[in-house]
Amino acid sequence: MQATANKLARDALLRHSRYPLFALVVIIVLCHISVFAQPSAAINLYNRANRESARGNLDKAINDYTQALESSQLRIGRKNSQDHLSDLSRLDTSIEDAAQITANDTFTAKVYTNCAIVRYRKGQIDEAITNLNAALRINPGSAAAYRARGVARRAKGEFQAALADFDRVLAINSQLAEAYNDRADVRLDMGDIEGALADLSRALILTPRFPGTYYQLGYARIAQRNFGAAIMNFDKAIQLDSKMAGAYQGRGTAQMARGELKIAIADFDRALAIDPRRAEVYENRGLAFLILSKTSEAEADFKRCLALKPQLEPDLRRRLQLVKELGVAVP
Repeated sequence: MQATANKLARDALLRHSRYPLFALVVIIVLCHISVFAQPSAAINLYNRANRESARGNLDKAINDYTQALESSQLRIGRKNSQDHLSDLSRLDTSIEDAAQITANDTFTAKVYTNCAIVRYRKGQIDEAITNLNAALRINPGSAAAYRARGVARRAKGEFQAALADFDRVLAINSQLAEAYNDRADVRLDMGDIEGALADLSRALILTPRFPGTYYQLGYARIAQRNFGAAIMNFDKAIQLDSKMAGAYQGRGTAQMARGELKIAIADFDRALAIDPRRAEVYENRGLAFLILSKTSEAEADFKRCLALKPQLEPDLRRRLQLVKELGVAVP
């Protein structure tokens, strides 16, 4: 009986905190633009927005993308009008000859897509989806826009819609390993472990040394309760990228499920040394400390967890209650 209670208690400690990591890991579209087809103001603003995004200056990036869209939209549908030329000259006096300025919807779609990705990073999920809907109306063949929208829809819990978007990405480009990873994430969210494993196997064929795929395989194995296989996959991810905080977190989660609390804490320590803002890691480490009767360490971790992500409080309370009900000593 006690062994069963301990097993159930360990299960209660598990948290599948798979970040939408490879998810926004939808990459900013840095493709070459047909410069001859764009006002230089729009191009300059777009390029500057990409640089600001890379530096983490998200508000500046959104402002520049918005201005680039405004500049680009001035010419769409009005390229032969004198009003259009007047508007453009006010925006940028060094603009190219009017004969070179033609509508280029691909450019505008890229601007909408990149702006959406930055909005996603700011937590503006609905606004991001609105931008991506606009990008896809302009360029229905944009794999990048479908992929970004799939990521955003997954973040909202709209799993079927996200799955449909990733299906479209792969219909456009069946060799895009990242899209198989994305679709695997959604399938795991939906409980389709076999489907996720099939997608991850395909991704490994395409990019056999991508650490993110092994990371996701680790969580798929946790979902199967195959903790040994999970640890092996997290080991491989760490071997390929020793700075991957999520892989240490995942390995710690699997170790905790096996009752190896001290080993799990060591992995959580490594994850937090790389990325000290992972609230779920503090939650898991705090629970491991609590079982080991290290009350002050546990309380400190729970406090850090909730300071970083207050919305985790109901989950933390639920897990603590489960531990109590299953017979694990909680001071």
